[in-house]
Amino acid sequence: MYPPIEPHRTGMLPVDDLHTLYWEECGNPQGMPVLFLHGGPGSGLSPKHRQFFDPRHYRIVLFDQRGAGQSTPLGEVRHNTTPLLIQDIEQLRVLLGIEQWLVFGGSWGSTLALAYGQAHPERCTGFVLRGIFLCTPAEIDWFMHGMQWFFPEAHARFVEPIPAAERGDLLKAYAQRLFSDDPAENLQAARTWGRYEGSCLHLLPHPEVAEAFGSEAVGLGLGRLEAHYFLNQAFFTDDQLIRNVGRIQHLPAVIVQGRYDMVCPPRSAWRLHQAWPSATFQMIADAGHAALEPGIAAALVAATDRFRDTGTL
Repeated sequence: MYPPIEPHRTGMLPVDDLHTLYWEECGNPQGMPVLFLHGGPGSGLSPKHRQFFDPRHYRIVLFDQRGAGQSTPLGEVRHNTTPLLIQDIEQLRVLLGIEQWLVFGGSWGSTLALAYGQAHPERCTGFVLRGIFLCTPAEIDWFMHGMQWFFPEAHARFVEPIPAAERGDLLKAYAQRLFSDDPAENLQAARTWGRYEGSCLHLLPHPEVAEAFGSEAVGLGLGRLEAHYFLNQAFFTDDQLIRNVGRIQHLPAVIVQGRYDMVCPPRSAWRLHQAWPSATFQMIADAGHAALEPGIAAALVAATDRFRDTGTL
């Protein structure tokens, strides 16, 4: 990855009467535009996200999506839908005077990248996608229940606060707590949700990541927004992102997937590649889900360097 850098420009963009988005620009102000879309939904930005791109070449644009990171209000699910996030991206693009950009996203960021690209293919020069998540019922059920086959300890801690009678539908049980009128109950449920996800991200244990995901700053956005989007299946029609791949098939793309990704299992990446055979497909043999797994980070940087040098992926 490239060395750490600081933004040369930041701002707060009001997108409606409720939500205001934090955004930043790094790298070369006259460079090739690239848009970074963070995961979650709700996990927000990290300074490390700037480091996937050559700062001498790229004009790097990053922002916290509605309810995430430094955007306000944190964890807000009202007026928070995928179509509205797509509108936000367009509003930011117009604000910055950008005609087209490379779209880079992992996990939920890959979901939003595909949805945005399919809505506005004329604004995209290509896609760098990692840890594919299509927000189908099967993937949501895997997250809520299936990960216990590989992370039984983490799942047991996730389930523990929920009474036995409610454990058959964990999403419903958590939603009742995440969206109750009691802020303390909201926060406790969100932090437990965040620790669960943070415990399952890597091939090898990273307990410090689980703790960070369980913090108030990350957990509240992550838990509330993920539950909200899961309950609504990301506001998609059935298998929408696969059915609409034809709208972006003419654009270059790379799909980077960890072989042992337990949060977004490889079958979704494989389904996307089968629908989009011209996209480059890279299965990283020694990686889980996280973008900072060494093999995944190396593949992502190689992809942005390749696009820098050749204009293709």
